[in-house]
Amino acid sequence: MTEQSDPTPEVEQAGAPSAGLEEQTTTTAADSSDSQASSRLEEEGDIAADYVEELLDIADLDGDIDIEVRNGRTYVSVVAEEGEDRLRELSGADGKGLDALQELTRLAVLASTGNRSRLVLDIAGRRAERAGRLEKLAQEAVQRVRDGEAAVHLEPMGAYERKLVHDVVADAGLVSESEGEGARRHVVVTSGD
Repeated sequence: MTEQSDPTPEVEQAGAPSAGLEEQTTTTAADSSDSQASSRLEEEGDIAADYVEELLDIADLDGDIDIEVRNGRTYVSVVAEEGEDRLRELSGADGKGLDALQELTRLAVLASTGNRSRLVLDIAGRRAERAGRLEKLAQEAVQRVRDGEAAVHLEPMGAYERKLVHDVVADAGLVSESEGEGARRHVVVTSGD
């Protein structure tokens, strides 16, 4: 009988036979956790897309649905097909319709998975346009502080929008905080001195 060698290489370091194995296990556990989180976010996107597609069918609207996972969040975008202008109407003139649809979509994900979702819904580029306006607003606030204003108070906005502003301000090397409560919660930009 011939002796067969194990094709799995031993992981061993001099003086610490299990050190390499622990490191390998830790890395594998972290990779597994990242994979599970990514899989969960992809599942959220699929559930959200199905829900939004049903809503579009009920409203007799056409749109292509794109799902993207980035920065630990699921982004679902409904893109208007050529000549479909009615899709923007879902957002509402002030964006409140889009916010309401996003909450309904999050509830659909919660009902299906049992987990709360932080997904972001965009319809016909509305949220992307708003993000561009918020970036410009934040840059203007940064410039006003650099020009000597002690503090610049911005308009009230939701948590996701405040996060976008905080990121722009931090990238510029200044400080921002959220103040106020409920519908009056807003960002204040300062030099941090």
